[in-house]
Amino acid sequence: MKNKRAWAAALIGFAVAVATSAQYRDALPGYHYSFPRDHFNHPDFRTEWWYYTGNVESADGHRFGFELTFFRQGIDREAKSAGVWDARDLYLAHLALSDLDSGKFLHVERTNRAGPAIAGVSETEGRIWNGNWQVLWQGDKQGLQAIDARFSIHFALSSAKPPVIHGKNGLSQKGEGRGRASHYISLTRLIAVGTIESGGQQFQVTGTAWMDHEFFTHQLEADQVGWDWISMQFADNTELMLFHIRRKDGSIDQHSAGTFVNSRGDTIHLGKDDFTMDPTGFAWTSPATRAVYPLRWNISVPRLDIAVECSTSLPSQELAATAGVAPVYWEGSIALAGSKGRASVAGVGYLEMTGYDRSIVELR
Repeated sequence: MKNKRAWAAALIGFAVAVATSAQYRDALPGYHYSFPRDHFNHPDFRTEWWYYTGNVESADGHRFGFELTFFRQGIDREAKSAGVWDARDLYLAHLALSDLDSGKFLHVERTNRAGPAIAGVSETEGRIWNGNWQVLWQGDKQGLQAIDARFSIHFALSSAKPPVIHGKNGLSQKGEGRGRASHYISLTRLIAVGTIESGGQQFQVTGTAWMDHEFFTHQLEADQVGWDWISMQFADNTELMLFHIRRKDGSIDQHSAGTFVNSRGDTIHLGKDDFTMDPTGFAWTSPATRAVYPLRWNISVPRLDIAVECSTSLPSQELAATAGVAPVYWEGSIALAGSKGRASVAGVGYLEMTGYDRSIVELR
């Protein structure tokens, strides 16, 4: 899902004109996907991101969640060249670490122009980067690296399943009308092996990760105030992604949707009426923004006989460093428990919630 940090231009004071969407291509049905090409840059679309989340643990059971995200926001595709410091695109990146057993949440963000190779995306190099944070592709494998003064992550990722294309006819529709959509790709079962450094300690960890890649041009509509998105990786080697788009009147938008991925990598598209995501009433109030986030959800997909509850052991996973400028959002590691058919099922995942401190459209 994730129509999220497309507002990166507000974060820095570059004296550039924000491009009109007419300079960019609409996300439309029938897009022809090709890999590895579509793992990389699509500059003819205005907004694009590469989004990694994961749940890992050390040999002695110390549990972590992590998030590393890279964003490209088109500023002026038709600008005349001014040399190496052109600002046709801005590049934003977020890094977060959830130390689930120590109860700590660390996060940091950065914004750059491409400049002299400061940030960018290169299919030729197989690389996506922003400073010393990067994804490096080598065939079907990826290396993740992100270094901050307080913590760092280094992972080797290998995909156990082929790419998933969400939606219908190559399109994840988000609203009524032409182009109110995204092209949305996921790698839903990445095997993660690596190290985490935090608090003067180094942890050797293993686990699973999830990658989302979306590219599009149009934002949410004025009456769409935020969303709830969840990725779920079950212990039986299946995955489930669901998102709700919330409207001003409190209803759930008809374009809410999801995807189930079976153990072989085959997919089932889910429409709004195929599932429910219901908060149970357990909530956390942010001391920074006073936003109230529901942190326990009942998830039901009757046609697949799935009923699970998602919860977290770390309520404080809100990214609010740019509150009032860019969207504030809660993004964190979750645990899953419930049933699939007559069998018990457990798993891990990530939950994202936006628009709880203010409507997303107020930040445009």
